[in-house]
Amino acid sequence: MRTTTAPGTVAELMARQWGDHRPGLMYEDTERRVLTRHRTAQEAAARAALLVDLMPPGAEPHLGVLLDNTPEFPFWLGAAALAGAAVAGINPTRRGPELARDILHTDCRLLVTEPAHLPLLRGLDLPGVRVLVTGTEEYAALLAPYAGAEPGAATLGRPGPASRMLLYFTSGSTGAPKAAVCTQGRLAAAGSALARRFSVTPDDVHYVCMPLFHGNAVIADWLPALAGGAPVALRRRFSASAFLDDVRAYRATYFTYVGRAVQYLLATPPRPDDRDHTLRLGFGTEAGAVDAARFAERFGVRLVEGYGATEGGASVQSTPDTPPGALGRAGAGDDLAVIDPATGLECPPARLDAEGRLRNGDEAIGELVNRGRSLFEGYWRNPEAEADRTRDGWYWTGDLFFRDPEGFLYFAGRTDDRLRVDSENLAAAMIENILARWPEAAAVAVYAVPDEASGDQVMAALALREGAAFDPRAFTEFLAAQPDLGTKMSPRYVRVVPAMPVTATNKVHRTALRRAGFLPAATGAAAPGPDPVWHRAPEGDYRPLTEADLTALLARYRAHGRSHLLPR
Repeated sequence: MRTTTAPGTVAELMARQWGDHRPGLMYEDTERRVLTRHRTAQEAAARAALLVDLMPPGAEPHLGVLLDNTPEFPFWLGAAALAGAAVAGINPTRRGPELARDILHTDCRLLVTEPAHLPLLRGLDLPGVRVLVTGTEEYAALLAPYAGAEPGAATLGRPGPASRMLLYFTSGSTGAPKAAVCTQGRLAAAGSALARRFSVTPDDVHYVCMPLFHGNAVIADWLPALAGGAPVALRRRFSASAFLDDVRAYRATYFTYVGRAVQYLLATPPRPDDRDHTLRLGFGTEAGAVDAARFAERFGVRLVEGYGATEGGASVQSTPDTPPGALGRAGAGDDLAVIDPATGLECPPARLDAEGRLRNGDEAIGELVNRGRSLFEGYWRNPEAEADRTRDGWYWTGDLFFRDPEGFLYFAGRTDDRLRVDSENLAAAMIENILARWPEAAAVAVYAVPDEASGDQVMAALALREGAAFDPRAFTEFLAAQPDLGTKMSPRYVRVVPAMPVTATNKVHRTALRRAGFLPAATGAAAPGPDPVWHRAPEGDYRPLTEADLTALLARYRAHGRSHLLPR
């Protein structure tokens, strides 16, 4: 059943595994296990047949998957592809009504979960949803009659390029998450393109340590492995301390990352054997140029930063001549521009100094827009969000970028991460990249807190390297030495945290940081808290924010009528 023609669907990629007895899936249960590609196709085909029989007539062919990175997750991804169904990846960090909303919003009539996540479902009203619990006798009995199924033997509708396969929630800072639609044709093309780009072969091993309910792990890790014939190795949940041990045990050659995963790996204690492994490449987003260089120096592994959201509306491709810090140029067929949302006009090119540092961020940073054809396939039952994303006939990414005179694009943060200080627009990611140079910083997050009179002030959360202590004078001197740190970019407030709060996808939990602001993290009240907060006056050194300081500060908010902007 194997062929060399380009696949039009993920179902074709799954069927190509049939009869291939090379390694296909590696994971750790009570011991490390290896399944062949043929066996993984068998397991997917069995679940596809079960899915067809359990799906109520007339229902949307959607199933929710509420699992950690266990073998059942890729089995059900393959099953959905073969059956012509769609998987909604359900985030296990969601709770109560929000969790129920995700399941019901995507019209899931089946929900696949595991015993460890059953407590999350207690008390939830999920009418019409049948729950399958993996690892139980009942689950094994349901699957047993389908053990001999072959790929394509049972379908809800013949899978084609236009068949929905994924309904993956995008992480947003406001409102309910949106479920982006991903079809089999787009996913198969994306997996094949990455397999070609990174020369994936059956000799590679793709280490999947990012959560499979998120698009990164499926689109950038599982799919190119499937397309290139490489096995995947699963880590149930990301662990920085177990990373190298896993890589060595599985002889992994490739991994993906998002958010702060790279920073957490760099924060682990250095070991003499840090370069004793088989990794050749890491692919992801938001590592930043400073940490990418540190990662390469310590582990001997090149990190390739990419840009391409689950929605598929725009992509940036790196080329050999891409300068440090840039992501690349527009992908084939894209007409990408950096637009000032206030005027609808294109922003002027960035002015970079000899060290590649941005000198005109206020005018050069804008929202990345695709004015050409877009692969965006919509949001499931959310026409308002869909219309906002595609207004004026363009695809608006929601991400901040700037472009240098040669056309290379640089990521500058999310539109939600823009700050306005003294009437000047700032991008949080730009300030983060500067603060990340401080040798004592293990992780950095920058976000807005309301100014007591108008606009915003810059606040930073710093997680320090092991054994380091916050030295306010040294930090002030460091800031003064940064030529690209504008006069309004220095943090007014600094919170020193033992570890950076992150979401389930290892992105900084900015909502939690904003919610705490400069108030004590433990209580949210005007009393001392466990995470020290430092503040500075203009041209002054940082000093601890005392109870007396806080009382005076809150009085200024009341005097200006802005107390309602503070967290409660």
